[in-house]
Amino acid sequence: MMESGAPTCHTCGENVGLNANGEPFVACHECSFPVCKTCFEFDLKEGRKACLRCGSPYDENLLDDVEKASANQSTMAARLSKSQEVGIHARHISSVSTLESEMTEDNGNPIWKNRVESWKEKKSKKKKPAKTNADTEAQVPPEQQMEDKPALDASQPLSTIIPIPKSRLAPYRTVIVMRLIILGLFFHYRVTNPVDSAFPLWLTSVICEIWFAFSWVLDQFPKWYPINRETYIDRLSARYEREGEPSELAAVDFFVSTVDPLKEPPLITSNTVLSILALDYPVDKVSCYVSDDGAAMLSFESLVETADFARKWVPFCKKFSIEPRAPEFYFSQKIDYLNDKVQPSFVKERRAMKRDYEEFKIRINALVAKAQKTPEEGWTMQDGTPWPGNNTRDHPGMIQVFLGNSGARDIEGNELPRLVYVSREKRPGYQHHKKAGAENALVRVSAVLTNAPYILNLDCDHYVNNSKAVREAMCFMMDPQVGRDVCYVQFPQRFDGIDRSDRYANRNTVFFDVNMKGLDGIQGPVYVGTGCVFNRQALYGYGPPSMPSLPKSSSSSCSWCGCCSCCCPGKKEPKDPSELYRDAKREELDAAIFNLREIENYDEYERSMLISQTSFEKTFGLSSVFIESTLMENGGVAESANPSTLIKEAIHVISCGYEEKTAWGKEIGWIYGSVTEDILTGFKMHCRGWRSIYCMPLRPAFKGSAPINLSDRLHQVLRWALGSVEIFLSRHCPLWYGFGGRRLKWLQRLAYINTIVYPFTSLPLIAYCSLPAICLLTGKFIIPTLSNLASVLFLGLFLSIILTAVLELRWSGVSIEDLWRNEQFWVIGGVSAHLFAVFQGILKMLAGIDTNFTVTAKAADDAEFGELYIVKWTTLLIPPTTLLIVNMVGVVAGFSDALNKGYEAWGPLFGKVFFSFWVILHLYPFLKGLMGRQNRTPTIVVLWSVLLASVFSLVWVRINPFVNTGDSTAVTSSCISIDC
Repeated sequence: MMESGAPTCHTCGENVGLNANGEPFVACHECSFPVCKTCFEFDLKEGRKACLRCGSPYDENLLDDVEKASANQSTMAARLSKSQEVGIHARHISSVSTLESEMTEDNGNPIWKNRVESWKEKKSKKKKPAKTNADTEAQVPPEQQMEDKPALDASQPLSTIIPIPKSRLAPYRTVIVMRLIILGLFFHYRVTNPVDSAFPLWLTSVICEIWFAFSWVLDQFPKWYPINRETYIDRLSARYEREGEPSELAAVDFFVSTVDPLKEPPLITSNTVLSILALDYPVDKVSCYVSDDGAAMLSFESLVETADFARKWVPFCKKFSIEPRAPEFYFSQKIDYLNDKVQPSFVKERRAMKRDYEEFKIRINALVAKAQKTPEEGWTMQDGTPWPGNNTRDHPGMIQVFLGNSGARDIEGNELPRLVYVSREKRPGYQHHKKAGAENALVRVSAVLTNAPYILNLDCDHYVNNSKAVREAMCFMMDPQVGRDVCYVQFPQRFDGIDRSDRYANRNTVFFDVNMKGLDGIQGPVYVGTGCVFNRQALYGYGPPSMPSLPKSSSSSCSWCGCCSCCCPGKKEPKDPSELYRDAKREELDAAIFNLREIENYDEYERSMLISQTSFEKTFGLSSVFIESTLMENGGVAESANPSTLIKEAIHVISCGYEEKTAWGKEIGWIYGSVTEDILTGFKMHCRGWRSIYCMPLRPAFKGSAPINLSDRLHQVLRWALGSVEIFLSRHCPLWYGFGGRRLKWLQRLAYINTIVYPFTSLPLIAYCSLPAICLLTGKFIIPTLSNLASVLFLGLFLSIILTAVLELRWSGVSIEDLWRNEQFWVIGGVSAHLFAVFQGILKMLAGIDTNFTVTAKAADDAEFGELYIVKWTTLLIPPTTLLIVNMVGVVAGFSDALNKGYEAWGPLFGKVFFSFWVILHLYPFLKGLMGRQNRTPTIVVLWSVLLASVFSLVWVRINPFVNTGDSTAVTSSCISIDC
């Protein structure tokens, strides 16, 4: 074991050792890059005489000290570093597998050391087959000297953290603390001053206010450490794309998911695929996998057309460096495309390309029109054979490779990125887990066919808006210092086709520009389902390389979640035996993958022994090819692999029964158990100790299409809220899951708790929005007569709320309009979609009842943003409509009551009306959405409004607040005497 606090070699992971003076050995006095004496000596023998980090020449006088130093080394040999690489993604050995400990020689040195030494010799022979050692020592070629002294930019960090200025962050934190203190004083006043005349209303209001304060704490404190980041793409190229050498950038597998081509237009999916194929990235490093989970022949045929059009589109994009590289959105830009284009051929080629794209659109639209009516005998392919996916619930797995090194090339003869169509097998009686299951199938297929170390997943309606987006992510993933512990890089979601005022907060600007920046300063942003670059090893369930093994006991407070011994009892092991088993199995897998990482050309016998020992089959399934791919941290497929064999294996790993009795969806891949599998998947990674990165390039990386009309937006929010409720009621609830590992920071845990409890805010919110109307109708109020102290407290609370918002806008750069729209839709969604999600989630998880709230679509306008004015009647519209009517009736009743009672009633009336107007003002976008274009309210809305108004009018007459209790008795007796 290594001594704690001692510097460790970045090449082999051992202690750097001491020099002749008894001080820690330092090879480079410029940057003090930690390299042990053994690795330093080996570098000198190989002819590398410059520091790997800064490029400064080594002091050759150190060689004498190295030769005089002791030859005793630690139990593991120094690992080699390729001369091209600046950093090594290596995992320190925290434990040695039993296989390694048993296979030792008489002198005590492990056989692994001999294998590593033999591997070094083979590598040396491959690198210099025509030169002897004498020739190498006598003369170093100029090219090699240039290699040893990389450019300055190549040695610098690929990214940097830009903290928020203290002048903006310090006042923000101060106001948060002040607001917390004011809240404590406010609740003390509210609890100690009950309203006896309206005790039920007062108690309801206090309970609601306490919950709102709790929700505010959950939402506010994870934003305590907001940061910004900056990337340096030029340094990435200088380090990994040296002139005259093959690119060393990591390969990336893209996942695009689609289900129903009639609901998800094939033209939009085609644009997403085309934008991926035209990326500014080495073509041999890009593979695009399109998952057709509906097994639709329309999706397959549209992908055939897309592959054919890509042969023209990709070279056009790269020749003229156009942005964005999705043709539909490029040609629809309202800009002067001649600006900054000096090539005389550009105008001619652009017109020709636009004509080709219009023809491509016609072919796609013709396929869509043809698919509107399914033939009775089912679809048939061009060769006359039936389409295998005619029965969408019972069909075999299908894979088709369209482009790539063995497929068609572009019109200029250049290679194109690989494009693969995938439709996993589906059979009756099997649970397929919707999108999460489709993504896991793509993980296995891509591992067998290409096995890129990184994965980027996109929804079918999210295209690549920035062709350098992958390079932005690689500035974090491939950075030797930053990327070791990063499980994914999340990009913000940006949208096209939203009206200027963003009536329903479709852009979600507050979440993406405020909350996510705050999380980036803790342990990283949550995974939001699309626009995310994953480390494949993190998806396989491994922990980060630098994370130590789970301690068996602890005598102090938790260092990862910040909790005291109440959540992490000292000197106690986790109580759940299944957790202990999973932790032990994870350590076995980590040890095995590290051992095989030592040697790239291990033989079949060694591989089979390790696989059988650690029981990979029980974790990853019965596929030896896929299991071998999981052991390659840097990815890649064996050169000797037979393509036909790989395709057969790929078909096998997408079979419907492959995941049975494995850890898929439980511990590895996308996690099952919620419709918001994205939140759950990211949460599991953070619990293992990984961190994530938030990347916000100046040009948005990806753009998508948002549902802009009211009904679609509410159903989108309903699905998100339902997923949160499902997680809350599952074993993965952040309130109790993950404490045993002590790897989730407590602020990060607060953020995840907030993501699962926010739907429950709908219950106090709908009660609180009803209180103003009830107070106006009954003549009672939830607040007693205000004293001077109470007035100060209320004033301080309102000022702290305003100051918090203003200072948050100041450091985040979000506009006040975006903040106000977010506040409005928080109320609209809270009293509608979130409320239904709570009841639907409880029914689904406890009673197994799945309730669907259907949407009926109406015809759209042809004008711009015509869809904004569509009203699709759904049950979700009832609660907000009811609240609007109740509060409007309450305001009218309140003013009528004040007119009857005289001057004394106007003072209390203003307080009640203020709260009622607060509700109406927040629900105004909803009211405007109901009215549609030019106030054409749908008939169904009018009928519901009249019905609800009639009901509350009857309630109003029954309550009759104009008559006092005493007068009511007199009137009743008089009526009886008159016999009315």
